[in-house]
Amino acid sequence: MYAATKAALMGAAKSLARELARHGTRVNVVSPGPIAGEMSEQLTREDPDYLARLTRAIPLRRLASPDDVAANIAWLLGPESSYVTGQTLSVSGGITMN
Repeated sequence: MYAATKAALMGAAKSLARELARHGTRVNVVSPGPIAGEMSEQLTREDPDYLARLTRAIPLRRLASPDDVAANIAWLLGPESSYVTGQTLSVSGGITMN
């Protein structure tokens, strides 16, 4: 269900971006990877090796901070990204590289 929902969101965003571009409206998706916080702390309590395994899988070898994700959203909202629409921005430390 997660994968299907994520794919549907990305597809809907592309369709909306194409439809709304002529009105000057941009539509993008931010797809964050693992984030340091309450959920990762809980998973580490349940499985002490969880965090070590996860960070080994992330090319940048760390979890994102909420500020990492917020900075990318701020960039998308700013004038520097005025020619970006219909994109999915992966803020994942490289874990989702294709």
